[in-house]
Amino acid sequence: MIALLCSVQAEAQLLLADLVVTGTTTLGSKSIIAGTLAGKQVILCVGGMGKVNAAHAAALMIAEFSPDSLLIFGVGGAYPSSGAVVGDIVLAQVEIAGDEGVLTHDGFKDMEYIGIPLLKTATSVIFTTYPASEPLLKQALHTLVTSSKPGRNDVQFGSFVTLSTCTGTTARARELEERYHGLCENMEGAAAAQVAGLHAVPWLEVRGISNIVEDRDMQKWDIPKAAEAVQKAVLRILEGWGG
Repeated sequence: MIALLCSVQAEAQLLLADLVVTGTTTLGSKSIIAGTLAGKQVILCVGGMGKVNAAHAAALMIAEFSPDSLLIFGVGGAYPSSGAVVGDIVLAQVEIAGDEGVLTHDGFKDMEYIGIPLLKTATSVIFTTYPASEPLLKQALHTLVTSSKPGRNDVQFGSFVTLSTCTGTTARARELEERYHGLCENMEGAAAAQVAGLHAVPWLEVRGISNIVEDRDMQKWDIPKAAEAVQKAVLRILEGWGG
């Protein structure tokens, strides 16, 4: 079984239309829908925005259903130097907890500077950077690239940065690019990845680019295009899952 997690309803509408529902479970404030999608057994949760909602939803799905893997999806903002454009698909090679640390006179320092890891298990110690499952990432990349339209290079992979505060200025975007060399940013991924790591569940994350991270101008954004693109990507990934 594959657990699917996004933050808002617009990111799941197309998938819900294709999902053959076998049951719905309500846990706390979260509704978890079970069924078949693209020939795979899945559970799907629209968990809500932000780290706490993502962690809560991921923990509930993993504890209640014991999925084999977690697929995080949604929209995100691409950093200016990434080369990504609105509507492109991006995959996380790693998720970075971009807010966690301390601000000093010498600038921002992450959890390694503090000396306290965010995730510690019998097999790993992680301060801020969570690696995606390499086999799942390779398979998803192969599926998306081989199923892309000829002449298109609309799939990238790299570092994702999770922040509680969305970046709304070009200056801040450049600062974060220099610090993390990120491909895109979002508000949930690292939290869900941390929960997956705590339970030894392999995870993968895919996002559709809704905007470039710069001085905030929502007239340049296209959330519906990004949401449609990422849901189509999720379907393609599921079709190639395990193949």
